[in-house]
Amino acid sequence: MKASAKRSMTVSPAPPTGSDLMHPNRIFHEHNPDHLIETARAHSFAIVIGTRNGQSHVAHAPIMLERRGESVIVRFHLANANPAMQAIEETKRALVVFTGPHAYISATWYEQDDQVGTWNYISVEAEGPVIALDHAGTAAQLDDLCGQLEADLAPKPAWTRDQIDDQKFDGMLTAITGFEMTATRFEGIRKLNQNKPVEARRRVIAALEDQPGGFAIAREMAKLEP
Repeated sequence: MKASAKRSMTVSPAPPTGSDLMHPNRIFHEHNPDHLIETARAHSFAIVIGTRNGQSHVAHAPIMLERRGESVIVRFHLANANPAMQAIEETKRALVVFTGPHAYISATWYEQDDQVGTWNYISVEAEGPVIALDHAGTAAQLDDLCGQLEADLAPKPAWTRDQIDDQKFDGMLTAITGFEMTATRFEGIRKLNQNKPVEARRRVIAALEDQPGGFAIAREMAKLEP
């Protein structure tokens, strides 16, 4: 009897999940919810993405985040005429991207051989199911948003909704929809040269501090130093 030939089998690698979708090197992954919320709140004008029929629709919006028990709730509003709003309302899902400080890193700053330039950055992604708010819920969300933003401008007297005609406000309210998203995926990337030797990182920090716009990312890198 002839021996049967062995069948070769190719095992495909598992598809990336979670933060692997943001960056393949796990040394850069950030999962601490407190750090993620801090970053997102500091860079709260974010990108909101809805996908429908295989097409992505992008909007830009101010975002609020809050903790409700173990859940992170992402709150935002969009114009009803925005295709992203329509996609999110239909699919009841959204992806929100918060972009933190970032800067180009020159290979010469490492003062090591065989290096290439890169980009250091901090980013947070929140994704999950979304519910649309009614007019009263949207109005309350706007009150919360304006309250937070106006407080940042103190001691300027705060603007409040009672300073606009009710009929005019209601007319404007009909053109937007508020949303609340429960973040079932809430992850981030802090790519800050953690894969480089300490001395090389310190040289990068020093170089960034001399660059326009480099101080913010240099400060974040310095937080990781021993």
